[in-house]
Amino acid sequence: MTRCRLCGSAALASVVDLGATPPCESFLAADQLDLPEPAYPLHLRVCTDCWLAQIPPLITPEETFKEYAYFSSFSTSWVEHARTFVDGAVQRLDLGADAFVVEVASNDGYLLRHVVDRGIRCLGIEPSVNVGAAARDAGVPTLTEFLSPDTGSAVRAEHGPADLVVANNVYAHIPDVVGFTQGLRALVADDGWVSIEVQHLLTLIEENQYDTIYHEHFQYYTVASAIRALASGGLALVDVELLPTHGGSIRLWARPAEVAGEPTRRVADVLDREKAAGLQELSGYTEFSARVAKVRRDLLRFLVEAAERGETVVGYGAPGKGNTLLNHCGIRPDLLPYTVDRNPYKHGRFTPGTRIPILPPERIAADEPDYVLVLPWNLRAELVEQLSFVHEWGGRLVFPIPELSIVEVKR
Repeated sequence: MTRCRLCGSAALASVVDLGATPPCESFLAADQLDLPEPAYPLHLRVCTDCWLAQIPPLITPEETFKEYAYFSSFSTSWVEHARTFVDGAVQRLDLGADAFVVEVASNDGYLLRHVVDRGIRCLGIEPSVNVGAAARDAGVPTLTEFLSPDTGSAVRAEHGPADLVVANNVYAHIPDVVGFTQGLRALVADDGWVSIEVQHLLTLIEENQYDTIYHEHFQYYTVASAIRALASGGLALVDVELLPTHGGSIRLWARPAEVAGEPTRRVADVLDREKAAGLQELSGYTEFSARVAKVRRDLLRFLVEAAERGETVVGYGAPGKGNTLLNHCGIRPDLLPYTVDRNPYKHGRFTPGTRIPILPPERIAADEPDYVLVLPWNLRAELVEQLSFVHEWGGRLVFPIPELSIVEVKR
């Protein structure tokens, strides 16, 4: 990687090098375990001209998203988050029965189903064939396609301009930032709105959330770098909200630059926080690598010592972020014999690189392990409640991020 994908600068500085790992959603079937498994460098750098943090685009979105293992509806809290967003957006933008809402990377329809329930016309644009089919089965109109300027223009020509374009947890997933943003502008009405949710680089750095660095995530945004990215497609930031999702996200409210007007005070406040954290100079990034190394040492020490005491540790969840953590730490079935997941698609498969079996959640109650290592730590509140039954045999939960913590749960 020699140049920034947003501004073209060659001034890229290393933030953290996590070695080489397989793609985080490339779960293995049993008959693939004796086959070669490709791994790609996972090295985060930041552009010291526009301050967009990024990894090399070594894997194309077409390779990742033709068939995708992540179904948003399997997270109860995420479906509720989507419902709350739809309720708020309808009220904020006064969306009535004559409105048109488009969601880009609409997954299995987890968000647009709430729009359908309100009788508002909508369309999902989802590149993954399998999850797009699930959305249509749930009654959510869905186009199987990647967003580009041409796709945006074609949708606009067929369906009309969108009053609201939603792009949640996708703005990091596209290597062509400029082309994707131009696609958003092509979709949205000239007086419409674009809402984008994406993880906040500020919390990623401050909370050691390095496991959210993986090959699907090509870039990592501050509000400052997001403003630059939006401008590349003719959009301007109007407002920002700080969200707890994914360990700390930003919701960007943007409009076509011609009608945007002055941004709210909240935009200036977050920009000030980012500047105070040093994220517009190298000083804000220099200690991150050392803190990442400590997470690895602490987790490995815990697993090794538990094994030596004869205690059992199993995993909960098989998210993409978990595979970054498992591969970086070098955790294999001798330290974590299996993990479980609510998604049946993953049952009977194995985690990429580390080859840890993925089983149904019921296995935990059957085995009564001493510890459950929670890999989707960003769902901590939801999972502490879901896993409260481990208290029945004295089991405890382990969260590896932002630092190792062992939690005793009670009903």
